[in-house]
Amino acid sequence: MEPFEPAGRLRAAGLKVTRGRVAALDALAAHSHATAEQLHGRITAAGVPMTLQAVYLALQVLTDHGVLRRIEPAGSAARYEVRVGDNHHHLVCTRCSRVVDVDCADGAAPCLLPADDHGFSVAEAEITFWGVCPDCAHARTTEGRGIA
Repeated sequence: MEPFEPAGRLRAAGLKVTRGRVAALDALAAHSHATAEQLHGRITAAGVPMTLQAVYLALQVLTDHGVLRRIEPAGSAARYEVRVGDNHHHLVCTRCSRVVDVDCADGAAPCLLPADDHGFSVAEAEITFWGVCPDCAHARTTEGRGIA
C-alpha cells in the first residue's frame, strides 16, 4: 500500500493545494468517517486556523472532485472518508455510532441489483450493515454482570 499523499491527491483532482485542504485530508487519513465538526476540532488542534464554515466548504469541494467520499448513516451527521474509487461498504454500531469499512464480498459494482430496476441503469449499490461493535458488546456483557 502506497503512502497517503494529500498534495498529490489534490493535484490529481485539478485542485489547488491549500493548507486547509491538506489539513482536512491528513485529519481524515488519521480518523476516517469523521464528521465536519470532528474534523474542525482536529484541524484547529493541529494549528491550522480554519472556521467550521471553511471546513464544510473544503469538504464539499473535495467530495465534488472525488477526493473524498461522503456517507450519511441514518441518524448521524454526514461523515467523510479518503477511501474512494472502490466498491466498499460500511458497518455502523447502533450503540456508539462507530463506522468501519468492509470490503464488498462480490467485488464489482453494483454488487446487488434491485428486483425491478424501473428502467434505471444501475451503477452501484450502497450498503450499510448495522450491529453492535466488539467494544460495545463487551461493555454490555460486563454491565450485565455488574463489573465496573
